[in-house]
Order: sequence, then structure tokens, then C-alpha cells
Amino acid sequence: MQAKPLFITGIGTGIGKTIVSAILTEQLKADYWKPIQSGDLDNSDTLKVKSLVSNNRSKFHPEAYCLTQPFSPHKSAAIDGIVIDPKSIHLPETDNQLIIEGAGGLMVPLNDDFLMIDLIKQLDAEVILVVKHYLGSINHTLLSLEALANRNIPVNAVVFNGDSDADAEQVIVKYARTKKILSITVIDRINKENIALQKIEL
Repeated sequence: MQAKPLFITGIGTGIGKTIVSAILTEQLKADYWKPIQSGDLDNSDTLKVKSLVSNNRSKFHPEAYCLTQPFSPHKSAAIDGIVIDPKSIHLPETDNQLIIEGAGGLMVPLNDDFLMIDLIKQLDAEVILVVKHYLGSINHTLLSLEALANRNIPVNAVVFNGDSDADAEQVIVKYARTKKILSITVIDRINKENIALQKIEL
């Protein structure tokens, strides 16, 4: 039985979803897919992950939507004169483990009545929630986990990225509904060699 896709999301923007996606794509020799890219098309997340992966097995599937502006997908789409249609977003065909990277956090709107969390549910994926510590990150982490639980979306793991915060992590571990709490070390230089050295024990 093929494993469910792993959907990499975060408690906000700039949390480290792309780095975690690259680590898992390399570690699992998985395929990678970013359904919606908002802005930075010349240096998209797909191109970034591809540049950080060393193995020859991973395939990088084209985005369903490439939006020209670096805003929330619903706003970027409106500027580009289109409406994102969730029914047009389908899992790419592959027999390999699939890593899916979201845009922003769970409650990012794709259109007037469809959120990123709804896309995760539609794609029947398991979530890896990426957390980076800052003032307010406990609240954002627990709210994200609560939202996923309310929609019966399975959480494969919570991954702490960056500098550790023992107090925050203790609270999150206490209240999180997943027993798989992981962390990655701070990567001083982000390149293929250092990505290959990282391990996330799923």
C-alpha cells in the first residue's frame, strides 16, 4: 500500500517549510510538489528544493498555479486575473513517496471559500507541521494542531526548526495530540551537502 503524501505546512510564513521539504525529499528520495507558488517565479520553492537535492530518484512535479505576485494565493490570483479552482488541483501521478509543500500556514485563503487546510483534506495527505520559535509561536502551534484535529487531518509529526526553546517546546509537547515531536539542527550554510547530512526520523 502506497504511503500517503506528506504535506509540509507551517505555523506561519518564513518558518522553514522549504528546508524541511528539501531534507525529506533527499532523505526519502521522494518526489516533490508545490501546488501553488505565489511570486518569486525565477527562484521558486520547486527550484530551491531541486537545487538542494542530490539523489537521482526524486522527481519535481510542476505547480498547478504559478502566480506572479508574492501575496496570499487568493490576492495573487486576483491580481493575475484568475480564480484558483481547487477542483483543478490533482495529485501528480507517481509510485514514489510524495512531499507536498504548502504556501504560508493552514488558514491561508486560496479563493473566497477555500483555505489551504481544505486543500490538505482534499489531497488526503498527512501533515508535517513546521514550528519556529518566536513570541506567540506556542499559540500559533497549538491553534494549528487544533484546526487539523477538528478536520480529522492526521499529523505525522511536529518539527522544530532552528534555535531551541525548552520552555516553549515543553508546553507544545504537553498539549500536542501527536507523539512524534522532532527537531532539526540549525543549518549554518544551506547547500546540498548540509541538507544531505540532516535526518528527520519519521
